[in-house]
Amino acid sequence: MARESKSEGDFRRFSAWRTAAIIAVVWEVLGRFKLVADGALPAPSEIIIRFWQDRGDYPPHLLATFEGASLGFLIGNSLAILAGILFAVSPIAARLGRGLNVALFALPPIAISPILVLTFSGMTPRVVLAALGCYFVTMSATVTGISQTDRRMLDVVAAYGGGRWTRLRRVQIRAALPAILASLRVAAPAAVLGSILAEFGGGGRFGLGVYLIGSLGRADPARLWGIGLAATLMALVAYGVFAWIEARVTRSTRAVTVPATAPGTPLKSNHLSGIAITLASISLPFAVWWLLLKALGTPAMIAKTPAGVFDYLFLAPSAASAQTRLLAALVQTLPMTLLGMAAGLAFAFALALASVVRPGIVRSFMPVALVTQTMPLVALTPLLVLLLGRGPSVIVWITISVTFFPAYVTLAQGLGMVSRGALDVVRAYGASPLAQVRLVSIPASLPYLFAAMRLAVPRALLGVMIAEWLATGTGLGNLLNQSRGYLDYGMIWTVAMVSVLISVFFYQIVILIERRVLHKRGMQPAV
Repeated sequence: MARESKSEGDFRRFSAWRTAAIIAVVWEVLGRFKLVADGALPAPSEIIIRFWQDRGDYPPHLLATFEGASLGFLIGNSLAILAGILFAVSPIAARLGRGLNVALFALPPIAISPILVLTFSGMTPRVVLAALGCYFVTMSATVTGISQTDRRMLDVVAAYGGGRWTRLRRVQIRAALPAILASLRVAAPAAVLGSILAEFGGGGRFGLGVYLIGSLGRADPARLWGIGLAATLMALVAYGVFAWIEARVTRSTRAVTVPATAPGTPLKSNHLSGIAITLASISLPFAVWWLLLKALGTPAMIAKTPAGVFDYLFLAPSAASAQTRLLAALVQTLPMTLLGMAAGLAFAFALALASVVRPGIVRSFMPVALVTQTMPLVALTPLLVLLLGRGPSVIVWITISVTFFPAYVTLAQGLGMVSRGALDVVRAYGASPLAQVRLVSIPASLPYLFAAMRLAVPRALLGVMIAEWLATGTGLGNLLNQSRGYLDYGMIWTVAMVSVLISVFFYQIVILIERRVLHKRGMQPAV
């Protein structure tokens, strides 16, 4: 058996190298003969030559981006795991913090980057955006992992006198470890991307984002792709490190049956207390927003409080004009958000199923998927516009790109934790791989499916806004870009607030559907 496993591993490595070689050869031909987008896709050899010529420029830029991303990764994930534990064991805290959690995740980095640069100095803007990029994914995975702990294991610890914290330490955190480590794989590239997005806003001399923005006007696609691939390599290394850690730590626990049931009892509250908690959850993000601005002492011209945004949108002399521009942008953005969200989730679901039924397909596709997650969209956008134009297709493509990967990792984690005993039962009756997925894997991993949907909802709006900002010149993204150029801080804060409210609204719809579906199946949804 050991010899067979080694042969299978060698075959997988050979398949990966073969796929990479085929991609490189096809890419070289397309680039050399300028067959794609009139030369916007340079050949790999041209990128390597240009990279070697620019090799002296890279060390300070790589170090600056790495510093911001690594600090943000450590801070964001530490806070996320602590918050996830709190939310998993305390339903009241989970309900109170839900609005703030979604607001933090839905904050568009392209909106707050210039504000952070004007408010803070040094590495702080990069660290903040990198931490925000990590927080929600890891927090959500921690809550889901803890809430899906096997009740029987908890009952055993309780029977021996173990209290809440003993059960948490001995059972629940260990049961959540695979989900947490899987989320760190997603968070690592997100931290790199967050640091680079902060660098786009200025405020620093070094960083891959600074280098990329400075190179845009030189009409040198090879340099742009070299910078983008340098960022990709950094993110791939981070992803690979945590994938390796996950494989080593969870290798001996992957056969453990972890049914999709949550510990504890649901929160019991009367109607009035439920309304009070809901109102507090809605109010908390606005209170934190106001308190942070007051504590930092940011000038009122730049930092708009909730009252300032309300005044700008409804009371100021220019309120009617602001409302007209905002509504026109929303009409363009919302339909594309729904379309991009549906397409991203469908792609993630299909890829997750393929990872179970045909793992070889996913192994071949994953390098391309990782590149789409970590290559800065500023470098990819010229190629995408030339290939797809400036219409809805480029918006959908970019939205799928930023949406599907976290959803895929979450879905694949859920499908990978399905009870082997349940799968063996349907195999014994001659069920095909597709029948096994339909009858066992999908129903058992429903909590992870809804967790993936919760991740995809805010990212879909963010993806659409990025596409509008970089490519199409329409919608909320374009309104935000214009407002930055005009130093219209009132509209910048308004767009940020509206985008958060839209994301929270869609998020709550997913929560309602999740509770209804899982309740009918006797499952407890993740809080």
